Amino acid sequence: MIGQRTVSAIGLGGMPMSIEGRPERERSVRTIHAALEAGVTMIDTADAYHLYADEVGHNETLIAEALASSSVDAADVLVATKGGHLRPGDGSWNLDGRPEHLKQAARDSATRLGVEAIGLYQFHRPDPNVPYAESVGALADLLDDGTIQMAGISNAGVDQIREASDVLGGRLASVQNQFSPAVRKARDELVLCDELGVAFLPWSPLGGIRRAPQLGDQHGAYGDVARTHDVSPQQVALAWHLAQSPHVIPIPGASRPETILDSLAAAELTLSDDELLRLDAD
Repeated sequence: MIGQRTVSAIGLGGMPMSIEGRPERERSVRTIHAALEAGVTMIDTADAYHLYADEVGHNETLIAEALASSSVDAADVLVATKGGHLRPGDGSWNLDGRPEHLKQAARDSATRLGVEAIGLYQFHRPDPNVPYAESVGALADLLDDGTIQMAGISNAGVDQIREASDVLGGRLASVQNQFSPAVRKARDELVLCDELGVAFLPWSPLGGIRRAPQLGDQHGAYGDVARTHDVSPQQVALAWHLAQSPHVIPIPGASRPETILDSLAAAELTLSDDELLRLDAD
């Protein structure tokens, strides 16, 4: 659940389709179609998922194109996008958490996605030059004026989650933080989301584009459990995520149909208590 909306246990992260090493557009569209036809009802994106300065929102327009050409009803799919993080086109990432920027960025994202109201809009990353309450306050205004249906935050600590919940008057729907077998520093944030009843969306749940293929080698327990079940270590990692909490919705990135279909099979994989203890210890 995200807010009052039921979504698939595993979502699709669109980032790999638009940044460095991105595939041909046709393959990306096929990947999104494969995910939708397999039952995915949540896609994660951001206006900063692009390579060059003149293509802001590349991933958003790609997703909109794929939804429009899919046999699946777009109304059944929650598209979550983000604002407040910028790529000037030189490989760097900048921040802009000013309320005026976030409000305009949300309107621009809605236009690219072809929707009147964005399903879930998230503040991408705290800007140290802007009081956090002011940035989150922009989300409250966007909720109030109907530009977005739900609000979330990303890359947030425990205190920021509590502050965002207060600023939004209890309307915080999601927290999107890095969490994976290799990076578990967001455990306290996950626990707090459980307490608040807020969805926790782990980004890079398999360790990132470069590390994901070697997950079973870098974390031996995941490879061992995978061999026991005759599945991929990536499926085991996603099943481990799902076992953490009913509020966890991992969003693995994908750029090939085969990859996302393998990831989605993790929703049917049940791990024993002993296996979970071994994975937790790795």
